[in-house]
Amino acid sequence: MSDLLALQGVSAGYGDAVVISNIDLRLKPGESLAVLGRNGTGKTTLLNTIIGVTRHRSGTIVLDGQNLTSARPDKRAHAGIGWVPQERNIFKSLTVEENLTAVARPGPWNVNRAYEMFPRLRERRSNLGNQLSGGEQQMLAVARALVLNPKLLLLDEPTEGLAPIIIEELLAALTRIIRGEGMSAIVVEQHAQKILGVTDSALILDRGAIVHASSSRALIEDPAALEQHLGVTAKKKPARCRSLDHHASRTPHLEE
Repeated sequence: MSDLLALQGVSAGYGDAVVISNIDLRLKPGESLAVLGRNGTGKTTLLNTIIGVTRHRSGTIVLDGQNLTSARPDKRAHAGIGWVPQERNIFKSLTVEENLTAVARPGPWNVNRAYEMFPRLRERRSNLGNQLSGGEQQMLAVARALVLNPKLLLLDEPTEGLAPIIIEELLAALTRIIRGEGMSAIVVEQHAQKILGVTDSALILDRGAIVHASSSRALIEDPAALEQHLGVTAKKKPARCRSLDHHASRTPHLEE
């Protein structure tokens, strides 16, 4: 099976600063990847590099056979990259429904299907973006990316700043989208235990370089790696992660 996404020797940053160095990774269609690491290790920069808003230094970025290394961000979006940034960037002066219909493209994900995934949004379809809670805005940001019908979904810290009950609701939706629907995705997350049960594989960044790469299940079961690279003590395996036992491991090829 051909790669959906391939990064080879990618280095990038902002201005004169190089933030990520010599990144190699490959993602097959239908695979999902968690990008983990402490604050300031280059996680967001990796996503920003894939969408084209950093200063490229070296290497190549190929999506579904199309070389996007020099492409503008809008060209990358048209090529099939959907992005959910930390800032959400919803249109706060538009209603929920207008946010969705304004960007929707033909494909299996339409506005009604987005409402089925996020019933809260259907209830608030006539509310303006600035009338939504933070969790509802995050749901809208994910739904808006979905109705673009992307080949690859990028999510940057989707649970950041949300109440625990909203985090659980959002993670359940992401599990359905990624595992149930087979959406290819890369999810940046600072808290490993929140996302490893959703993704097929994981990598850890430190100082802009990949220092660990494995299946998500292997990382869940490796307290030493969690402690060494993330400074966290492994907790009891969450119920959501048990689904991994019934899901074939599909690990992207990651090279350090």
